[in-house]
Amino acid sequence: MADVTVIILTRNEAVNLPACLASLEGFAARVVVVDSGSTDETRDIARRWGAEVLEHPFENYARQFNWGLDHADIRTGWTMRLDADERLTPALCAELEGLMAEHASDEVNGVVMCAWLYFMGRRLAHARNMKRKLMLFKTGVGRIEDRHMDEHTLLSRGTSVDAREKFLHYDYKDMNHYINKLNWYAGREVRDYFAHVEGTEKTGALDGMNQDMRNRKFGFYYRLPMFFRCWLMFVYSYVFRGGFLDGREGFLYHYMYHRFYRTLVDAKIYEHMKTGKPYETLGALKD
Repeated sequence: MADVTVIILTRNEAVNLPACLASLEGFAARVVVVDSGSTDETRDIARRWGAEVLEHPFENYARQFNWGLDHADIRTGWTMRLDADERLTPALCAELEGLMAEHASDEVNGVVMCAWLYFMGRRLAHARNMKRKLMLFKTGVGRIEDRHMDEHTLLSRGTSVDAREKFLHYDYKDMNHYINKLNWYAGREVRDYFAHVEGTEKTGALDGMNQDMRNRKFGFYYRLPMFFRCWLMFVYSYVFRGGFLDGREGFLYHYMYHRFYRTLVDAKIYEHMKTGKPYETLGALKD
């Protein structure tokens, strides 16, 4: 077992959680599930797999995870963030164990990982916007920045390295859930957009690639004309970056994420600019 505590945030994740926990068997010394009011079998499943369960009302991902850090009494040398719809592979587990041993006593305090994205059961080999995040860090030196969307782990000191192996991200339950999630994400992103515009954004120094991506988002994408930029993003990702090569699943993913979701974000930005309507209460994603 590796000297690591894995924290997983859940709400009604009975579909995803067993595979997630199975991927941690023989790897993590401790698994803590922080649940926010599940009405399905999520908490029972977690306990059957040997995970500890904490319960706390959900405000946003960053604050929920940081609450877990503060209340899980973590005594392992390393801590890891993992979502219920993500899985580790045996090759990745072996690589992470090696990295933790290699950097136990130096200034490398975090490990950044990338994902293979699965949508409607198909791995999207040409989805170039693969999730990339700092997921593993030495206990006590990592914390998630206080944002509503696109939140990353920040290190209080030291540097990070990249893992070669990828984790698996199963970003789909069914279309109703996916549409609800995109609408929920859009409400969160609008808050971060206006926080950036108004100069009240809370962030910190990210690793180079993630910082570049955020700079392009606010320095280029959001400077393009509203409602045009989402079409441009779809054409760029689906046509010029090869998303069409992933078949119907590739079309649905790129259209729903780049065209539908990005239009929804612009619509909520426009609505707030035009009406001054208060931000919607976010809370946990409702099924």
